[in-house]
Amino acid sequence: MNIHEYQAKELLANFGVPVPAGHAAMSVEEAVQAAGQLPGPLWVVKAQIHAGGRGKGKFKELGPEAKGGVRLAKSIEEVRAHAEEMLGKTLVTIQTGAQGKQVQRLYITDGVDIAREFYLALLVDRETGRIAVVASTEGGMDIEAVAHDAPEKIETITIDPATGLMPHHGRAVAAALGLTGDLAKQAQNVLAKLYDAFLGTDASQIEINPLAVTDDGKLLVLDAKVGFDSNAMFRHKGLAELRDLTEEDPQEIEASKYDLAYIKLDGDIGCMVNGAGLAMATMDIIKLNGAEPANFLDVGGGASKEKVTAAFKIILADPAVKGILVNIFGGIMKCDIIADGIVAAAREVDLKVPLVVRLEGTNVQQGKDILAGSGLPIVAANDLGDAAQKIVAEVKAA
Repeated sequence: MNIHEYQAKELLANFGVPVPAGHAAMSVEEAVQAAGQLPGPLWVVKAQIHAGGRGKGKFKELGPEAKGGVRLAKSIEEVRAHAEEMLGKTLVTIQTGAQGKQVQRLYITDGVDIAREFYLALLVDRETGRIAVVASTEGGMDIEAVAHDAPEKIETITIDPATGLMPHHGRAVAAALGLTGDLAKQAQNVLAKLYDAFLGTDASQIEINPLAVTDDGKLLVLDAKVGFDSNAMFRHKGLAELRDLTEEDPQEIEASKYDLAYIKLDGDIGCMVNGAGLAMATMDIIKLNGAEPANFLDVGGGASKEKVTAAFKIILADPAVKGILVNIFGGIMKCDIIADGIVAAAREVDLKVPLVVRLEGTNVQQGKDILAGSGLPIVAANDLGDAAQKIVAEVKAA
């Protein structure tokens, strides 16, 4: 689960992380009022969407010459003008794709005189099973570009969970950023507060870009991107309330109601699989056969007939889907239960696209018998390779 920048800063401030003053605004008048509560004489008006690259982004409705989603204002009137231009418009950034995202919220913050900018992030390193701290002197830039063009400017420090954050980690981060003296001490303090926030919220990522040194020698978090482990949200009811459903795909929202792991993709072959690894293999083999998957959908190990029906409806809600591949390895989830769900779903949704089903595992023969006796045009497959070939051929022939 991701949250907006203003929510992230409010959260981090609760852990003692230094952030500039700011207020969220849902309307032009609220933006003006927010600016009036800040000292000025410089304000920053920031579009709030769940995507990076806002400053370099462009609004669809305003043309290529218009300013991006992060703008400076030197007067209250200029704050109003920016708010009127940005609210309700569609911001396209490198992370949103061509469709962009509609701006429904703004964040008005105090302007800051910046001397230097850095990049600092905490994330879960899957390879080491540890929290990793990523630090770079190239703040304010596209960190992916820095990693590609100048990897030597990025330092990664892992934290052993047995010891937790130690003083030497803070010193290593300060050194990576080239900070000495009081600024080095501030960097160590900021890292400690961020680490506390990371653990205290079950975060999966805290990205600070930029972490700025102001002209008066203070470290400030000027932008923050925070994401959480959705599986831990039951422990953080307050955080779950920060979820903005308007920023999420409607099909992914519907899938979450049934505990289905669903991610929409750009292809035209819908996939329903049990197990994340098997789902990845299924998508790979579809691509190897010259087609593209329309989604990642893991129904889990104990899906019911109702859950399978819901999964079918979610897949078919995507108008791009021209065929469906079901790939189930029955273990805890028995093949006959899956087959019942497939038949019920196909009848309920009045299936009009090709459907290929590969079943293997517990009660596989019973499952195949149910499919064969359904009277529905379901194509059976012997193995994963056979299934991929068949669904690709069916879609191309349709």
